[in-house]
Amino acid sequence: MKNRFDLLIFDWDGTLMDSIGWIVHCLQTAAGRLGCPIPAPEAAKDVIGLSIVRAMDALFPEAGPELREQLVRAYSQEYASRTLGPGDLFAGVRDMLEMLNGAGYRLAVATGKTRAGLQKALQATQTEALFYTTRAADETASKPDPLMLLEIMNHAEAVPERTLMIGDSIHDLQMAQNARISAIGVCCGAHPEEILQQYRPLRCLRQPAELLNII
Repeated sequence: MKNRFDLLIFDWDGTLMDSIGWIVHCLQTAAGRLGCPIPAPEAAKDVIGLSIVRAMDALFPEAGPELREQLVRAYSQEYASRTLGPGDLFAGVRDMLEMLNGAGYRLAVATGKTRAGLQKALQATQTEALFYTTRAADETASKPDPLMLLEIMNHAEAVPERTLMIGDSIHDLQMAQNARISAIGVCCGAHPEEILQQYRPLRCLRQPAELLNII
């Protein structure tokens, strides 16, 4: 796999940042505040990676537009109540990104977060300068639509066969399949290896920093 790729596209939550538990908490808290059925942890994990609007539609299909907007607002308020920092990245992620960047790889982020949420996370973790480009769900189509990957590749002037997606959820791996690019799964986030393997990634890693051993 050495020298096979030029562009490495990372998901954010559950792939670079150890945030799955907090997202589950925020989804459950939003539901409780508005009197909706509180989703089980596994159900909440299943929607992580989708845009927040699509996530709420999946968790609360009976909710009308007004309630859905209230759920999104309650989720966002709870999520913003936590102060983020470099320590929220998975172990070794910062060093990995610096080494890959220094080695000449172009790094990108494709996330289900909003642009405002992604910018806050990038700045809090002091990683913004390490990425060539980023795309957020409110700027383009939600995963697993391949549009955000196609936009990133177009911006980076990269071809599909030289592009790799790294993500922790089925939405990441489905998106990669839809864009006809290779993918690697990481098993520290939303979905376990047995689920990710169904989407035929090149590898499944226990932790994202293990990417340095194979790239």
